[in-house]
Amino acid sequence: MSTADPTLPAWQRWAPDVSGGVATFALGVVEVRGNVYADDRAAAYVIVLAVALGVGLSRALPAAALGAAWFAGTVQVTSGAGAMLVEVLLAVVAFGCARWGSAATVWLSGLSMPLGVLIAVLWLDSDLVYRALELAGVRLLAETAYRGGDWRLPASLLIFALLATPWLLGLALRFLDRARRSRDSQVVAEAERDQAEEIARLREDQARLARDVHDVVGHSLAVILAQAESAQYLPDTDPDAHSEALRRTMANIATSARTSLQDVRQVLSSPDGAPPTDGRHGDLDALVEGVRASGHEVVSTEVGTPRPLPPELEVVAFRVLQEMLTNAIRHGRRDEPVLVERHWEGELRLEVRNVIGEQTAHEQETRPIATVDAAELAAQAGAGHGLEGMRRRLEAVGGRLDVRRRDEPGGATFTATAWVPFRSGR
Repeated sequence: MSTADPTLPAWQRWAPDVSGGVATFALGVVEVRGNVYADDRAAAYVIVLAVALGVGLSRALPAAALGAAWFAGTVQVTSGAGAMLVEVLLAVVAFGCARWGSAATVWLSGLSMPLGVLIAVLWLDSDLVYRALELAGVRLLAETAYRGGDWRLPASLLIFALLATPWLLGLALRFLDRARRSRDSQVVAEAERDQAEEIARLREDQARLARDVHDVVGHSLAVILAQAESAQYLPDTDPDAHSEALRRTMANIATSARTSLQDVRQVLSSPDGAPPTDGRHGDLDALVEGVRASGHEVVSTEVGTPRPLPPELEVVAFRVLQEMLTNAIRHGRRDEPVLVERHWEGELRLEVRNVIGEQTAHEQETRPIATVDAAELAAQAGAGHGLEGMRRRLEAVGGRLDVRRRDEPGGATFTATAWVPFRSGR
């Protein structure tokens, strides 16, 4: 497996390998031509060619380079050719196999070294070893071989060291490169994870902002619409009273619009979308009074002693009641009161009940008495930001939501109940 840059032209990728092979062949030819002891020059040239081929292929094709090295050794043993100094360059093949070869090539090259050394010391006689060692300049071993001493063990160790040292170096570089790639992959994975978390956070912030803007604008527009519609039913028997009532209605509309604009600005500037508050539970009363001002009759009941809520729970209670009242205005009958209950016992329980308008009741007259599906309710209540938004707000703090439609003798009713714990469950 070559490490050359794949974007380079083929001749540039192969140039270092070809240069190494050509240089090895040239050195081998010079050695053969200058070696007076070479009896079989044809076999020597074949060996030189095989060694040069192995050196040239050691980076791009390590397995083929290993085969060329074994071919050179086979020719040398079968022909009886003497050992040559150029064969030291087989260390390049050992390095290439360990550095760039496949797992099988690494194992085969590792096993080849002791096997090759064993064959060398068994098949080569002392004269051939003496000539090779003399050419290599290893005088001490040469004299030992010449005198018939025990030269095989030191010669074996020398040959093995010449092959094993570059092989181990290649293996070490291989593992270092693998560790570096692993670190790079880990860095990339961590960067992708951080990016995904950032995207998720931005999407959550976007969803929160959409819910808050929906709650504020949806509620205000519902109140404004109800006030505008109520103007149609003002009595016109007394022109002065009619004009005064119309002025009050327009003033209420302007106040609602101004309050909505302030709330939107506050939502866009606040990191948590908190509503503007003057007291902890007084804002819930303000929501109820705002619906009354729109012309809807509201019957509000409060059970227990109001308790202060942490800021995050105060926001949840405010937004949930706001959405409940918005749905009551939007889908309820104007001639029927909206029932609002607040229970402060154990946990804050908010309940809003209203009679469904004629059109809505007609559309759902075949529906059985059951808990309404949250996804369908969300689609009916503002593109996924209405009742589904309430449910998500409550679940985030350990609360819960129940929405039911019931067919009763006086007409179909719609009841939304929310439980807000006094302490956040996050």
